Amino acid sequence: MSPEYRKNPEAVSRLSPEQYRVTQEGGTEPAFDNPYWDNKEPGIYVDVVSGEPLFASVNKFDSGTGWPSFTKPIEPRNVVEVRDSTLGMVRTEVRSAHGDSHLGHVFDDGPVEAGGLRYCMNSASLRFIRLDDLEREGYGEYRRLFEHSDGGRQR
Repeated sequence: MSPEYRKNPEAVSRLSPEQYRVTQEGGTEPAFDNPYWDNKEPGIYVDVVSGEPLFASVNKFDSGTGWPSFTKPIEPRNVVEVRDSTLGMVRTEVRSAHGDSHLGHVFDDGPVEAGGLRYCMNSASLRFIRLDDLEREGYGEYRRLFEHSDGGRQR
């Protein structure tokens, strides 16, 4: 039986002001001044509010933007894309499907060999779970992502 992910009011109440601003109000954290933009450890990233699995280090790359960037989600059903026309431009917002957290935006300027997408996420909306902690944290099924890789280290 797979876990049921949902917006957890208790988790929302524990968010830092920055996490709340980003996830609940659609804010953006500063580039190069966030915990995961340069994280190269193997593991997965989950929604800070619902815990739903979103991205893996095996799909993370250095986009040069100062935010964590991924070529694809590990569970496409956990990611919702929404048209965003704020700030005078049309973009595609990325939200968590079950937690309804604002995560960031997706752009079509990612690595061509990996599909061409760049999921540009806010660290404030993510919780990182190290490869060695996957089982203990209840995400053991995602260890398979790292079995035939370089350990999940960022390229």
